[in-house]
Amino acid sequence: MHISTKCSVAIHCLVFIYEYGDKQKVTSELLSLSAGTNPVTIRNIISSLKKDGIISVKFGTGGATLNCPPNEVTLYRICKAIEPDFSSKLIGIHSLPSPLCPIGKNIHSVLDCSYQKIRNNLCESLENVTLENIISDYHGLLHEAD
Repeated sequence: MHISTKCSVAIHCLVFIYEYGDKQKVTSELLSLSAGTNPVTIRNIISSLKKDGIISVKFGTGGATLNCPPNEVTLYRICKAIEPDFSSKLIGIHSLPSPLCPIGKNIHSVLDCSYQKIRNNLCESLENVTLENIISDYHGLLHEAD
């Protein structure tokens, strides 16, 4: 199963924007330093989040802010914004089973049925976790460190 690391970087960026967006101008350079990721990758992620309406970026001067309350931003929405076809790529199926074999010629249909159930369950789980939950977990870890 595979959900790209871009999704975790996007979540990192959103938590950073939530925490610091009102206090300072949050730029792709600043986010790249925090996330330890190339600024071009950050700009692509920011562009995807902006296109979905999760964030806005000030024209010219830059600076990202959240457009939605954190409780309205689910992990599913974030993953879908970053990689629109992520759910279809979660579980791969080998591409060349033998059409001469009874199992080989039917395995894709058999697996599709089971794998679709898994995809649906995962997507439902991702819908049940919000950016607010993640921010709360972050704040909990901060208080534990005190």
